[in-house]
Amino acid sequence: MSKKVLITGGAGFIGANFVHYYYAAHPDDEIVVLDKLTYCGNLENLKELEGKDRYTFVKGDIADKEFVFDLFEKEKFDLVINFAAESHVDNSIAEPGIFVETNVVGTHNLLMACKDFGNHATGESGIRFHHVSTDEVYGDLGDTVGTYFTEETPYDPSSPYSASKAASDVLCRAYFRTYGLPMTISNCSNNYGPYQYPEKLIPRFFVLAKEGKPLPIYGDGKNVRDWLYVEDHCTAIDAIIEKGRLGETYCVGGNSEKQNLEVIQSIIDYTGASEELLTYVEDRKGHDRRYAIDASKIKNELGWEPSVTFEEGMAKTLKWYEDNESWWKDLLKKHGG
Repeated sequence: MSKKVLITGGAGFIGANFVHYYYAAHPDDEIVVLDKLTYCGNLENLKELEGKDRYTFVKGDIADKEFVFDLFEKEKFDLVINFAAESHVDNSIAEPGIFVETNVVGTHNLLMACKDFGNHATGESGIRFHHVSTDEVYGDLGDTVGTYFTEETPYDPSSPYSASKAASDVLCRAYFRTYGLPMTISNCSNNYGPYQYPEKLIPRFFVLAKEGKPLPIYGDGKNVRDWLYVEDHCTAIDAIIEKGRLGETYCVGGNSEKQNLEVIQSIIDYTGASEELLTYVEDRKGHDRRYAIDASKIKNELGWEPSVTFEEGMAKTLKWYEDNESWWKDLLKKHGG
């Protein structure tokens, strides 16, 4: 049965990758992409879909309740997938209010709309909703080896960004428990791949290395992250939407723990940049030491696991940025990068 699907934040990094994936994987479904088009929302990411059937783009802000409700009343969605978020930790430290508006207020507006515009005539308690979140809500694993985040790990956010995402997750659970809203949540590890705005580690250091500029490393550079190739993340979300248990959270990881220094070294090796460009700078406030996900729940329940190794994903990613130099140069020129 065909569905009308709303994908919020669909012009951003993960959202755009998911839009391309979903469009190809679900040829009977109609997709409406909603994006505010802030600095990291880019219509160039969706250019291949312009003018195609089953695809519509709408510019708007999920924090604007009136706009959101008007859109839901008009479009009659069957499924909502929420990627819309402010996500840069440094920016959240400088301007936390923006993160509360988008990540908390905006998510709540979507939840209200899903509850109010559900097809109650068929006994449904709301529009099916999937919320895309982050492993940063769980806080810091420190230097302890062999410990991992699971769906049962208590929330302990360290930054305004992760705190705002934690609040949005809790709101989703409350709407399931209070109103029976059919929803799921995914908490993912660090994504990488095409279309990622060059403020994040991999594209940022690729650009700096290509331009022969200093490579500034926070602290000792030994902070550990679990890296997830974005296409694997897309298939995980699809599996959760299709087969996941309502009201449940699924942790999605790449089984690829790497120190920041290791990631940066792979960029240096690819670009041929000099290691003399490495520069150690003062550590970021509230900088968590290690994130790592145990993704056994989604594997055991839904049969999903990552298919792309870190080495394979990095080769694809860096090749994409090399082949699409005009994409990131235009972005940096536009936004003063």
